[in-house]
Amino acid sequence: MKYEIIGGPFPAANITLNTGESVRTQSGAMAWADSSVTMETNAEGGLLKSIGRMFSGTSLMFVTHTGTEDGSKITFSSSFPGTILPFQVDSEHEYFAQKSAFLVADPGVEVDATVNKNFWAGLLGGEGFILQKFSGEGTLLAEIDGSVVEVDLAAGQSIKIETGHVALFESTVSYDVESVSGAKNIFFGGQGLFLTTLTGPGKVWLQTLTAHDMAQKLSPYISSSSGVNVSSSSSSSASSGS
Repeated sequence: MKYEIIGGPFPAANITLNTGESVRTQSGAMAWADSSVTMETNAEGGLLKSIGRMFSGTSLMFVTHTGTEDGSKITFSSSFPGTILPFQVDSEHEYFAQKSAFLVADPGVEVDATVNKNFWAGLLGGEGFILQKFSGEGTLLAEIDGSVVEVDLAAGQSIKIETGHVALFESTVSYDVESVSGAKNIFFGGQGLFLTTLTGPGKVWLQTLTAHDMAQKLSPYISSSSGVNVSSSSSSSASSGS
């Protein structure tokens, strides 16, 4: 895959395809493309596998884009302010990721839903009971919210992470959840009831921003703005009536 990441904090991936070369993404990910790029939509792996992927934040259908001329260009934009990172997937490098991490990949990269072995880790850890799993072989471009911090964990080394800040980690890293101890920490610490624990060996990619946190920060302003609009609308209606 020949690609270029553009756009700063609102990134997109420009991909150049030669004749017969393809990339695979989920429905609605394409921003724009040359007329020489064709599109084919299908449910890879059958209906049940497709439904399973939906629970991990991927669309029901995959879309394959293929170049019909050398130098065909197609662009995929991130769905959230943040970072687009490339990963090389092969038999020794498989990854687990948050929901919605998948942006685009070579056709040889398998995108699956995987159930966390620890039920409570999946249910309470912030990334959901079902994660995205990337295996096979090829280049993957993944979305990470906000800026990215890479941590290389040694064997047995652990890191505790606030819910939702885990973006992606190597399959060699174990994933668990532990409760916050102490009544004052639980009620006044502002960290919630649980923290995610990742234990090496392997690499972890953390994200500085989460969609949930941003939505909470913006919610008061959106509500206030909506209230003003409603009042203005009501006043206008009253004036019209008089």
